[in-house]
Amino acid sequence: MISPQFFVEVLQRNGIDFYTGVPDSLLKSICAYLQDNISHEKNIISANEGTAVGLAAGYYLATGKIPLVYLQNSGLGNIINPLLSLIDKEVYNIPMMLLIGWRGEPGEKDEPQHIKQGKLTMPLLDTLGIKNMVISPDENIFEKQLKEMTLFMKATHETAAFVVRKGTFQDYSLKNVVESTLILSREESIKIVADTMDDDDIVVSTTGMISRELFEYRERKKETHKRDFLTVGSMGQASQIALGISLQKKEQKVYCFDGDGALLMQMGGMPIIGTQSIQNFVHIVFNNGAHDSVGGQPTIAFNINIPAIALSSGYSHAYFVDNKEDLRNVLNLIKKEKGRILIEIKVKKGARKDLGRPTTTPIQNKNAFMDFLQEK
Repeated sequence: MISPQFFVEVLQRNGIDFYTGVPDSLLKSICAYLQDNISHEKNIISANEGTAVGLAAGYYLATGKIPLVYLQNSGLGNIINPLLSLIDKEVYNIPMMLLIGWRGEPGEKDEPQHIKQGKLTMPLLDTLGIKNMVISPDENIFEKQLKEMTLFMKATHETAAFVVRKGTFQDYSLKNVVESTLILSREESIKIVADTMDDDDIVVSTTGMISRELFEYRERKKETHKRDFLTVGSMGQASQIALGISLQKKEQKVYCFDGDGALLMQMGGMPIIGTQSIQNFVHIVFNNGAHDSVGGQPTIAFNINIPAIALSSGYSHAYFVDNKEDLRNVLNLIKKEKGRILIEIKVKKGARKDLGRPTTTPIQNKNAFMDFLQEK
């Protein structure tokens, strides 16, 4: 396996010293090493993969140096437009190195949302005309691969991609971790919110730990999952799914259980929600300031005022809480309120080590959820 330190040092020897992207579980050791050892100006965790390409393009234009963009292969969808309409050789011909975690690699067990993307990762890169290769876990071979790729990018000004299999990098954990003073866990807050909801309320939960914790809480209470849509993929789209439902089910309250990373990834959805005339939308953001399910790398969500953004986007009401008592008080308050409501709940990082995953398939979840909606 490749040492993260060796990997970054080889990149730097080849002139690549600017990094941006969205963290991935297969790249978590690299992302953690960058977070600990590279200045924040040279390693920027972006809102989404497309904005990372834009940022990297700006860096190249200013310096003439090749940047690196890291992402999970599910993020390829977010970068196709800037790849083809901005940096392609037939447009501005801007080189950058893509480092792509290969979730759903054929033959490897993975989650349902990664299977199709895994099958299409290499063919999609070929279709896009992007030179690509799978990184060898042998450090000596990798160094030769990188030399070949950088020579290609410097000669042609074209983008190239390294695809990363599971187990390519040695483990490295974040060392510069700021101790949290927050007392409320995400799982606790999910339980509190779920317990205050009415029986005909609808939930759309975002990808990652939030959907897993909601599923397990329903299981523990021996409740059905029929009123919960668990968005296992498409990070950042839960709020728009919830909006689409709320516009059609105006007599039911629709809750979106969102995460800070997901909110940031598609923040343009907030003013779309805020400018609708719906009276039944509750947007709950569980903010732990981290991409928790892919290694705990930080987001910038603790540095912005999410309720203020919601209000300026047209939400009717917006609240901030960080403890159980205030959360219960706000949940009781919104029972009497209508409109587009946002509650930011600041929670500490982390999840139970024995946290399971949904035992139903996405299609089973969809069918049960649609049957529930048709009952009302």
